[in-house]
Amino acid sequence: MTRMSFLMFFPAISELEPIARTAGDAIMAIYSQPFAVEYKQDESPLTAADKGAHEVIVQALARLTPDIPVLSEESGPEVMAARHGWSRYWLVDPLDGTKEFVFRNGEFTVNIALIEEGAPRWGLVYAPVLDLLWYGGKGLGAWRVAGGKREAIQSRPHQESTPWRVVGSRNHLSQATLDYLAGFGDMARGEIELVSMGSSLKFCIIAEGGAELYPRLAPTCEWDTGAAQAVLEGAGGSVTQLDGSPLCYNKPDILNPWFVAKA
Repeated sequence: MTRMSFLMFFPAISELEPIARTAGDAIMAIYSQPFAVEYKQDESPLTAADKGAHEVIVQALARLTPDIPVLSEESGPEVMAARHGWSRYWLVDPLDGTKEFVFRNGEFTVNIALIEEGAPRWGLVYAPVLDLLWYGGKGLGAWRVAGGKREAIQSRPHQESTPWRVVGSRNHLSQATLDYLAGFGDMARGEIELVSMGSSLKFCIIAEGGAELYPRLAPTCEWDTGAAQAVLEGAGGSVTQLDGSPLCYNKPDILNPWFVAKA
């Protein structure tokens, strides 16, 4: 598909933003009151907010683009099995950062990505507590919506002789990650400034120029990264495996390999 035909196909942000915000409202309705926490087989948490946002997004996307299937983190096994035959589909994490939700620190997001031929072509990330929204795609640009104002964003590569600004997971900063960062400088000498942050917000901070590097040498799934990867690539950044090859989607295993997001 050419870029022109892709753009002719793709729904307007005016159609996708309300879906994300409605899902955010469903999440915030649970966030504002006591809630129960279940645990999946992999011991990751699950709440009524995950389920409610999933229903909102899946149903809305089915109405908006009935010919495009949807894969959500909360989809059933039949959808997971069918996905291998899809060349184009929506990839959704209805509540990315459930641990952040449970800890009530506000660092969780709604992620909606359009995947085509194994690559994220467009993505939207919405942080309901912060009321911040980012969207974009490679070759399309990237934007941030805050306080009703919509502005284009651009990543800012690291400048020599300045500290590397690195975002890392609040819950998954592994020893392997620390070892990897040692190749960029010494934290004790101030050569690396580390900011801990949850969910896909890490990509968005790089996309808007607030950091330059996010190495992830710990487990993630495709729905954790698809939307935010699209935003970062739209802002001029990159997301690659450690060997420099692209981070691809709709693989046999839904788990991602280790990767590096960079301005």
